[in-house]
Amino acid sequence: MPVITLDRDRFSSFVGRSLSVEEMAKWLPWLGVDIEETEPDCVKIEFNPNRVDFSSYGGVARAFRGLMGWETGLPKYEVKEGKIVLKVDPAVSEVRPYVVGAVVRNIKLDNDSVRELMEMQEDLHWGVGRDRKKASIGVHNLDVVEPPFAYTTSAPNDVRFVPLDKTEEMTLQEILERHEKGIAYKHHVDWASRYPLITDKMGRVLSFPPIINGELTRVSSQTRNLFIDVTGTELNAITRSLNVLVTALADMGGTIEAVRVKYTDRVLISPDLTPQRMELRVDYANDLLGLKLSETKAIQALQKSRLDARRIGKGVLEVLIPAYRIDIMHEIDLVEEVAIGYGYFKLKPTKPATVTTGRQHRAGEVANYVRQIMVGLGFVEALNFVLANDVDHYQKMRRRAGKMIRLANPVSTEYSIVRQDLLPNLMKNLADNKHQAYPQRVFEVSDVIEISEKAETRAERRLHVAGVSSHPTANFTEMKSYLEALLTNLGLKDWPIKETRHPSFLQGRAAAIYVKGRKIGVVGEIHPEVLNNFELENPTSAFEIDLQRILKTTY
Repeated sequence: MPVITLDRDRFSSFVGRSLSVEEMAKWLPWLGVDIEETEPDCVKIEFNPNRVDFSSYGGVARAFRGLMGWETGLPKYEVKEGKIVLKVDPAVSEVRPYVVGAVVRNIKLDNDSVRELMEMQEDLHWGVGRDRKKASIGVHNLDVVEPPFAYTTSAPNDVRFVPLDKTEEMTLQEILERHEKGIAYKHHVDWASRYPLITDKMGRVLSFPPIINGELTRVSSQTRNLFIDVTGTELNAITRSLNVLVTALADMGGTIEAVRVKYTDRVLISPDLTPQRMELRVDYANDLLGLKLSETKAIQALQKSRLDARRIGKGVLEVLIPAYRIDIMHEIDLVEEVAIGYGYFKLKPTKPATVTTGRQHRAGEVANYVRQIMVGLGFVEALNFVLANDVDHYQKMRRRAGKMIRLANPVSTEYSIVRQDLLPNLMKNLADNKHQAYPQRVFEVSDVIEISEKAETRAERRLHVAGVSSHPTANFTEMKSYLEALLTNLGLKDWPIKETRHPSFLQGRAAAIYVKGRKIGVVGEIHPEVLNNFELENPTSAFEIDLQRILKTTY
């Protein structure tokens, strides 16, 4: 979770009143943040990633003034008309298609505010930009460059400039290979034939997004006018990032000026700080919070959360949301703002009308008991994702792909389906740990998804346990003994084992396990071809059983 350190004197100047550390520590948590640490002259707060507006002193201070009732309602930010133009080359659509910009003039920076600006920039990269993939920000000294600016592309070795924190000129390719930021973020652009650039009228490089700015436009305590660019792969992400940043800079004393962003098919005027409009049903808020607020009281609570509202119908409010509040997306979010404005500390805990005692689900109890047994047998527990892929799950296990749940838009080919068994993951665990000492005995107790044979649209979540043992003398008898020890400790008295054929196991060394006439799993020696597919050199024995079926027949 992101953390911001609030110096008492500096925070007091933003709030407009003298505060003590004790007062800060007392009231800040009611904004929905956690106190990470208090020191004699500062308070460190941890805020939720969705509240990126809390990444600056100005953002926390404006919310704090509202909470205390010193300044309520929607903060007003003026965007002055500007003459600066940012031209977008159509070529960028192939690599990083979107850009917006802004100018902030007459801002007075010191070393603390420069550091705060850089930290806020990184918080936005992480919280909104998804580590610069969706959005990355460039903040520049406007006075050392000459507009209009251009967002264009260049071949990897055609342009040279001095990147931030360096003294020598480097090509774009050299930056990706030698600069710290280039090495860290090159995966965002190195697949493209041409890389994105922002240049001024004279062709000087302001930035190589999303990698690094140029040393030419370094921001210091002497900088008074800023040019800001935000590039990315999602227009919504870059506009939101820009809104959070420019409003924070306005709270630092800057004047916001618009930039005309000229695409081939349209012109965007950014930033756009028009408030968002949503509706809130007062009864809905009261039901969830256990209150009986009138429309007037609900409006007052929203104003203390730095929103604005007016009545548009019986029990219905139209709420105005400032552009920097990018976290408010649903009516329930407005209910939370009512609670903050009303005061969490005023809410009185109540006992439910029906008193019940909660307990762990029986399946969870059995899962924990199985874990204890397997650890006692000398196995180490693995925790794997419920998502898998066709190659590991079927091809490497010598199985024909059957009915499965496939993700519509997987973020990676590594995680494209929902697993139906645990063994493929455990085999991959062995493959990833070949450098460790043997014997290796690993197990997992977790969920799989079983597709109904009768109805393809029906899927059921089931609890399985699987174990593998890999070492030079691993065999069927060893794993069968471990399995029988597990079943005995689960309280079972009879479990017939019959020879079976399974593509992942050696023929003649695989068996099916039955409980009360129902097949619950399989045990055996892993087929050599499977071992070869996972690049394993040692013999491996394994088992997997369906604990759900044991629960139904035994517990």
